[in-house]
Amino acid sequence: MNALVCEVLDAGYSCHTKPFYVATKRGLRSYLIRFQIEGFCQVIVNGEQMRLGPGDLLLCKPKDQYELRVEAETQQNGNVEVMSGDYYFFCRGSWLEEWWKRSAKPPLVKLPISETALHLCRQTILEHRRGKGIAKEMAEYYMRLLFLTIERAISEHRPAPGIGKSFLAYEMKSYIEEHALSPIKLEDVANHVDLSVSRAVHLYKAMFGQTIMQYVQQIRLSVARERILFSKMSLEQIAETSGFNSYTYFYRVFRARYGVSPKEYRRNEMDAID
Repeated sequence: MNALVCEVLDAGYSCHTKPFYVATKRGLRSYLIRFQIEGFCQVIVNGEQMRLGPGDLLLCKPKDQYELRVEAETQQNGNVEVMSGDYYFFCRGSWLEEWWKRSAKPPLVKLPISETALHLCRQTILEHRRGKGIAKEMAEYYMRLLFLTIERAISEHRPAPGIGKSFLAYEMKSYIEEHALSPIKLEDVANHVDLSVSRAVHLYKAMFGQTIMQYVQQIRLSVARERILFSKMSLEQIAETSGFNSYTYFYRVFRARYGVSPKEYRRNEMDAID
């Protein structure tokens, strides 16, 4: 009997800068998770069309009819271009089947682009790439943790409109996640929820324990790190497309956060995989 009950069949990070299209002819043969990190795309699942943006997580089950289309769209920076980046996971197993059955699973979940979620995605991919012995089992457990994180996000879904301060704080958080890679100002976030800048800043800090701009930088650094690991973009391109005004500034904040330069981080991680 196969000991893996949440087996990772395929996993990776996909970044599209040219038009892309794929569709299943006979339905999916396994479970699919697709976590949109940057840019936008269009998906059709069982005839329902959805536009995915940063923080959108798609859940599909076996036999679902799935179609993905990446085309030129208005991006977070206001430019009309092709840009879509996501984590994808194809998996199967008895644990996953039980997880799916124990509560209703919407096809689309809003999952914060947090360090926790990105870490689970990244580690699942890295262990899956190693692909032998204990690495295969570790990929399974990281995958389970990701599914449980998704379940928590579903159960702790954004409060319903009208309940006050917490709703406004989550509205700001959602806006930040969608616009973090483009130039963003405190005024933009405050205007989105019709608050003064001072009130918005105070409310956000009280709710989440960090400032608005700290969260913006956290998202930018996390996205930049994924691109360093899983794309062939130059470090200068990564800095520019991840929302940093200059490579010099990106270098400084990246080193302060991770303890090494972007170049060293890429080299160290690639050596670890090999």
